[in-house]
Amino acid sequence: MAYRYSFQNYNKELMARAVGVLLPVSFKKSVEICNYIRKRNLQKAKQLLIDVKDFKRAIPYRRYNMNVPHKRGTGPGRYPLKTCDEFLGLLESVEANAQSKGLSTANLVISHIMVHKAGNVYHYGRSRGTKMKRSHIEVIVQEAKEDPKESKKSKKKASGNKTDN
Repeated sequence: MAYRYSFQNYNKELMARAVGVLLPVSFKKSVEICNYIRKRNLQKAKQLLIDVKDFKRAIPYRRYNMNVPHKRGTGPGRYPLKTCDEFLGLLESVEANAQSKGLSTANLVISHIMVHKAGNVYHYGRSRGTKMKRSHIEVIVQEAKEDPKESKKSKKKASGNKTDN
C-alpha cells in the first residue's frame, strides 16, 4: 500500500521520513504531542517523550483541553503513555532512515510532523457501536542549519580573542 504524504516539498537528499499507518492511538492526544515536538531536535524530542513516560514532564494540552487537570509549570496537561510509545517507535524509525541516507543523526530537526484521522474500526462483540481509535502519523526530519544565535556567539568569541598590537 502506497501512502501519500501531505508534505509536498520533500527533498530526498536532505530529508528522511517515516509514516505510521493505522496506529491504535487517539487522534486528539496525537495532535497535542505533534504540536509539542514539532520543530525540535530529534534527540531532544525523544528525551521529552521518555520524560513523559516516566511522569517527569506532562504534555501541555492547548487545543483539546476541556476538563484536563493542570500540572505545575505546564498548565493543562496529561501523560499519554501509549501514544508516547508509538511516537518513540516512529522517531526511532525516521532516525534509522536518516542514518541509512547518510545524514548526521546528531543534529536532525523535526521539520514536519502531522497526524491524520484513520478509518473507524468497530470492536468485535456483542456490545455494538464501540469504535477503536486509529491514526496515521507522518514524520519528516532534516539536518539543522547552523542557528543564527550560535553563529553570533561564535563571531563574538572570535572577535573577543583578537588582540590589537
